[in-house]
Amino acid sequence: MDAIRTDKLSKHFGDNLAVNELTFTVAPGEIFGLVGPDGAGKTTTMRMLASIMDPTSGKAWVDGHDIATQSEQVKERIGYMSQVFGLYPDLSVMENIDFYADIYGVPSKGRRERIDRLLDFSNLAAFKKRLAGNLSGGMKQKLGLVCALVHTPKVLLLDEPTNGVDPVSRRDFWRILYQLLRQKVTIFISTAYLDEAERCNRLALMDKGKIIGLGTPYEVKKMMRGTILEVRSARPRDAAGVLRGLLGADSVGLFGDRVHVVVHDHSATVDNIQAAMAKAGLEIGGVRPVEPSLEDVFVSVIAGEDRGASR
Repeated sequence: MDAIRTDKLSKHFGDNLAVNELTFTVAPGEIFGLVGPDGAGKTTTMRMLASIMDPTSGKAWVDGHDIATQSEQVKERIGYMSQVFGLYPDLSVMENIDFYADIYGVPSKGRRERIDRLLDFSNLAAFKKRLAGNLSGGMKQKLGLVCALVHTPKVLLLDEPTNGVDPVSRRDFWRILYQLLRQKVTIFISTAYLDEAERCNRLALMDKGKIIGLGTPYEVKKMMRGTILEVRSARPRDAAGVLRGLLGADSVGLFGDRVHVVVHDHSATVDNIQAAMAKAGLEIGGVRPVEPSLEDVFVSVIAGEDRGASR
């Protein structure tokens, strides 16, 4: 049985189609990423799967239970962490955890041992008396995760849990998620960070309410339209400007001292790039094909969708 299954799941807000016929499955014990920019429909999808919001049309099941007709059974089986998690700043770490344990009906027998394990694996044991309002952003996210796990959910729904968190805290948060995978918890996570998407077993690229790519990171990268050429230059911004004039803005991206160019005719374009750079008086350290990043793929697929829609 799938941990999550959707069938043409859709949500309208008036004339706005926020989620457009999503169909996908999530296997038990995997980490599945819903990846896209702000406004793509990720949070709306997450809220429907958590049985907080009813779909306009289509269906979805979490751990075999219908999100619309069996919402209480769904809520018993999930841990849900929204973008703004409902911590109480004037309560301590331990008081927040106990509060959520009470809400979820966690029995007193074995409760303290479970909470102690969660505090240890999240590295919050030394801070259990600290007020939640005095925690750093990363520690608040960890506390939110502990509160979502206190009742031992089978499926964990995380809505952009590392948004605005520093890189070290993001790394620690993902370390904790990998520990949960070893405990057979299914993790459904939304993110706008494409580097985080690389960490998922499978992912769905989402834009304007639709899924535009689905599969493992390797499979999604094969959707790349064209080849990526990496151009190295001591003046990368100037080089990117020249290349945008040559190839169009959608085809050029700046990555530190490197410029990525999407091309469809490899050999001919290398000659064109070298000629354009020489004409502009810019020296380059070489031009070579490279494996696309998920960001390259996402930009390429969106650009292709936009061109198709404008025809």
